[in-house]
Amino acid sequence: MTPPEIYDLRGLNCPLPVLKARKRLAGMTVGEQLWLETTDPLAVIDIPAFCNESGHRLVSTESMSEGHRFLVERGA
Repeated sequence: MTPPEIYDLRGLNCPLPVLKARKRLAGMTVGEQLWLETTDPLAVIDIPAFCNESGHRLVSTESMSEGHRFLVERGA
């Protein structure tokens, strides 16, 4: 199994990280995973809410020196 790709969303502010993540995940297969890296402080609220509303699974959340990263699994 190949490791998940990293989608660099650093430097983008709300709502762009969620909008871009939605588009990228739409082109993936169910069960495929993607790291989202963000610097937007609201992403800690927006990304989990987006996953919950869209049926994706938030696998992991990590704090980085300049922001956060989220491992998201594409839902049905």
